Amino acid sequence: MSHGRIMSLIMSQLQQGMAILIATFHKYSGKEGDKLTLSKGELKELLEKELGDIFGKTTDKAALDKIFKDLDANADGTVDFQEYVTLVACLTMLCNEFFTKK
Repeated sequence: MSHGRIMSLIMSQLQQGMAILIATFHKYSGKEGDKLTLSKGELKELLEKELGDIFGKTTDKAALDKIFKDLDANADGTVDFQEYVTLVACLTMLCNEFFTKK
């Protein structure tokens, strides 16, 4: 397999990953209020349905409030796309560290 073909394959997988990140955000962001941000309820649903293996059931209101506050970097009461991507990037880095140490 040529270097160019390998790069093409890698890029298409990366592009698919980017599309999934975008689609997942918008799957939840349009349910309440502003369709370009996540409310606390939308974030809770996303965490439970998409990241449940990591976060489990987010029934602890104080824990959910802390996650939401930590993500809401600009303190506007919502989680925008950039703040959401920061969460995914941090989780990805933690997963990478976990698997590379084993």
